[in-house]
Amino acid sequence: MSTSTVSATSAAPKKAGGRKKLTLPWIMLIIAGGLALVSLVRVISGANDLTSIGQVSGALQLAVPIGLAGLGGLWAERAGVVNIGLEGMMILGTWFGAWAGYQWGPWTGVAVGILGGALGGLLHAIITVTFNVNHIVSGVAVNILALGFTQYLSNFTFANAPGGSSKQSPRVDEIYKITVPGLSDWMATLQAKHWFFVSDLAGLVGGLVTELSLLTVVALLLIPGTWWVLWRTTFGLRLRSCGENPIAAESLGVNVYKYKYIAVVVSGALAGLGGVFLSIVASPIYQEGQTGGRGYIGLAAMIFGNWMPGGMALGAGLFGFTDSLKLRGGAENVHAMLLLLAILLVLVCAWQLYKKKHFQGALSGVCAGGLFLWYALTDAVPSQFVDAAPYLTTLLVLALSAQRLRMPKADGMPYRKGQGK
Repeated sequence: MSTSTVSATSAAPKKAGGRKKLTLPWIMLIIAGGLALVSLVRVISGANDLTSIGQVSGALQLAVPIGLAGLGGLWAERAGVVNIGLEGMMILGTWFGAWAGYQWGPWTGVAVGILGGALGGLLHAIITVTFNVNHIVSGVAVNILALGFTQYLSNFTFANAPGGSSKQSPRVDEIYKITVPGLSDWMATLQAKHWFFVSDLAGLVGGLVTELSLLTVVALLLIPGTWWVLWRTTFGLRLRSCGENPIAAESLGVNVYKYKYIAVVVSGALAGLGGVFLSIVASPIYQEGQTGGRGYIGLAAMIFGNWMPGGMALGAGLFGFTDSLKLRGGAENVHAMLLLLAILLVLVCAWQLYKKKHFQGALSGVCAGGLFLWYALTDAVPSQFVDAAPYLTTLLVLALSAQRLRMPKADGMPYRKGQGK
């Protein structure tokens, strides 16, 4: 093996503490265990809509834009550029997607929305890579600029269009949706029986084969596609080396500026696609404030996933699921989630005590007891808590996962061409 190959390979990220990566069988076992736990909570609480086909379908629809934003953040940060501007790039995607979509069709809207997000990414790349401005400052500026820019454009585009106003666009034609005949009906029948685990599994599968938008399929394929490009190609190795050690990458002949630019533009394009999903698939109309902070939640999902596509997808699914709870029997479903959270904290408590971390274990136990008491003494939760559930989940998950995170070593660090000479 050549010296350059060894050096480049050494730049690839490894698990902190030498821990092995989770294999597919372990991941499937974890998912099955989680589904069994949710099924147990459903049986105890009687919240049968918790894993229904409609619930799963709604969770997937809400998770996709978060996942696309998280995937965009992953591309940028693997190249060493922090992208706080994901929210602004999503806003550009929603506006440009709807603007082109209602005039020339939804797929044209998808293309133009991706382009709008990519332009936001290009602006962020110019500011951070070429001019070396602080990444956080640049991202916040992109968010503010995107919001003001789209509000300005709406005043003389959508406001004068039939069915539009200064705060929303005319309706966009829907993208074709897929339902697998036979399988969809079978899953619906199984799910309606409310059997332990079997009905929950049927609800999960049914949500994936019923009224599934083609754009959702594209978004789901982008997750393994990103993994393959970044972890199985020479291009991906070079891009990730820019986020780990750009000076070493430059010494091996890698054009660090070029790879950072590519990564951030792709990041913006993915965030723009997430915005397009909101304005064309989730609700086929652009509305001001439509992103609702999903760019930030996508960033949180990426961090929860430890800067890996699979973990990011699980995080996006979790946030999408909690967000969808309020759409279908919100108070009852969120009340059931109190029981699920209490059980999870009991497991955390047992693990912490096993690891001889007595303070953390005791704290988890006290919190679990409080949640059990809350669940036992109430029949529902306040509507304000239901609305805040996705954001509280974001904070809680990040707090619990903070100890195992390992970001790219040069993420957010300033870099100038030739600084290693």
